[in-house]
Amino acid sequence: MRQIPIAVATLIAISAPAAASSDDAWAEFAEKVRVACLEAAAPMLETAEAVVDPFGSESFGLAVLTGRVKGADATASYICIMDKQTGAVELGSELPSEVLSVTVQ
Repeated sequence: MRQIPIAVATLIAISAPAAASSDDAWAEFAEKVRVACLEAAAPMLETAEAVVDPFGSESFGLAVLTGRVKGADATASYICIMDKQTGAVELGSELPSEVLSVTVQ
């Protein structure tokens, strides 16, 4: 019976660092998606901001980008995906603020 509490304590001790490194890995992944998506949108948006889904889907990192359209007095958003395997980034078409309004906090 004494072995059960020891086993539980050992599992807790082992899993705590794993959870922390997993959180760090997800934060690093989200930052990678943010940077890649903002770079992809740079030709279209002057002052872009990104809201990143912290985990993405099974296959893709996901973000919504919003900012001032280059050469226009308008705001627009883009949906950005980043392939988790290859790192390839794709943007959807421009979504004017009349279609999608995003407030980044």
